[in-house]
Amino acid sequence: MAKRRKVSNLLALALLALLAPGRPMHPYEMASILRRTGKEHDMKIKWGSLYTVVQNLEKHRYITATGSDRAGRRPERTVYDITDAGRAELKDWIRELVAVPEPEALKFTAALSVVGVLPPDEVTALLRGRVQALEADVAAQRAMLREASKHVARIFLIESEYELAMHRAEAAWVRSLLKELTEGTLPGLADWQRYHETDGIPPQWMDLFEDGGTPTD
Repeated sequence: MAKRRKVSNLLALALLALLAPGRPMHPYEMASILRRTGKEHDMKIKWGSLYTVVQNLEKHRYITATGSDRAGRRPERTVYDITDAGRAELKDWIRELVAVPEPEALKFTAALSVVGVLPPDEVTALLRGRVQALEADVAAQRAMLREASKHVARIFLIESEYELAMHRAEAAWVRSLLKELTEGTLPGLADWQRYHETDGIPPQWMDLFEDGGTPTD
């Protein structure tokens, strides 16, 4: 089970990892490196909260100010380094994220849970568009990985390999669902189609609503 962390924003994870090698940086430099290495594609990053996350990391003594520097006429910028506590937190956090599966609330999952609102023909067309987009992403990711692997050690590319594997798996699942829709083998498809043709709620659907609609208190 995931533990409750003092600073749980994934941007904090990225910042601690950036400082882990022992090279102090100021926040602007941290943000520049994260953007240059494409970290916003690996995790949700709210750039506007970067300084707040830095302050929280310092508050909990995961990083510490080691001085300041000035570039040209720009104001002085505080330079931070990771602490022993920060390094321990970083390693523990990574261990947890790697070892402990957590359900993620995906938008596609949410849409699938209520997709019956749309008629089957429209859903079929939408899924065809989605699988085409996924296949384009898979082709682009494969090309990127082939090129990157010529210059970058694989350890720095495994998150891209994982994303590629997830896109391939999703595309395979969507193609399987499309096959059921087009061949008419999806259980309940006739009721779903009839609902949109007649506006009548199928008995099985009505049973579900009645079973779940009785107050328990």
